[in-house]
Amino acid sequence: MFTIKNTIHYNIPDAHIEISNHLKKYINENTIIVCIGTDKFIGDCLGPLVGTYLKDQKCSLPIYGTIESPIHALNIHKELDKIKALHPNSNNNILGVDASLGHGESIGTICIRNEPIYPGRGVGKVLPKVGKASIVGIIDDSEDTTFFSNRSIRLHFVMEMAKVIASSIIYSIDFDSK
Repeated sequence: MFTIKNTIHYNIPDAHIEISNHLKKYINENTIIVCIGTDKFIGDCLGPLVGTYLKDQKCSLPIYGTIESPIHALNIHKELDKIKALHPNSNNNILGVDASLGHGESIGTICIRNEPIYPGRGVGKVLPKVGKASIVGIIDDSEDTTFFSNRSIRLHFVMEMAKVIASSIIYSIDFDSK
């Protein structure tokens, strides 16, 4: 079971500012952002969308996992090895970003956690953990076992959550540099 540090709904006014206030203890100039997921399933594209938005906004931190180059179950081992080779002292500075399942009433919340992401856990996969801290967006109900094939998740919803997460990270970086 994970520890939720803070949970904020993506569509409250100034959600990105509230989230960034919680993120600033996990982000500094040595932080690496690793966004997990795939663009092949709407429900799982939150991480790559965040990575893409961060790159589009010229984020000053290293970003891995975008729509163009996603990090997913089939390549996660290779990609994490590559990140470790490029950033050998990064283990304690990785912030993971991923979509997750949760209780129905938590859909739309963004959770800032003081522990890693365990990709694939919600769908029964065993993959390596990512990060020391994490941001997770709850995009669907864990009672629905058809997560990857669920056609009821709207892309617009996932995009809006991704924009809030990316804005929160950028705001945290800007806050840290002041």
